[in-house]
Amino acid sequence: MTTPDPDGLLAEQLLRLTRRVHRIQKRHLEQRALGVTPAQSRLLRTLAHYDSPPRMADLAERLEVVPRAVTTLVDGLEASGKVRRVPDPANRRVTRIELTDEGRATLRELRGARRSAAKEILAPLTEKERQVLGVLLDNLIDGDAAHRC
Repeated sequence: MTTPDPDGLLAEQLLRLTRRVHRIQKRHLEQRALGVTPAQSRLLRTLAHYDSPPRMADLAERLEVVPRAVTTLVDGLEASGKVRRVPDPANRRVTRIELTDEGRATLRELRGARRSAAKEILAPLTEKERQVLGVLLDNLIDGDAAHRC
């Protein structure tokens, strides 16, 4: 007889939830016909957090991907007019990435798509359950950082 593995069950539930969230967000993106993939939307959101245009290496580090992956994402976003490559004023060998006006408009639409996806995902939960889930997710995201001195 095997003993139940509660951690294994939780891990499976988290993976299933992650896949569901991804599917729902992708559907909401497609419904708005923004012409961006989930990975491109993540790059746009990350880019918006910089005070000045970052280097591709900075984006790769922040996104925790290899630089080549960022190059591919930027190529697609640049072709659609959402970002542009600009020279670094201090070092002509460095290229920086900045949002265009179209990229900023796309970000506003992305925020709406994410809100509507979140509303759909969280619909079964009460307000109290949402608050508890938020605390639990913060604990999981931050790991044991809260328990360190």
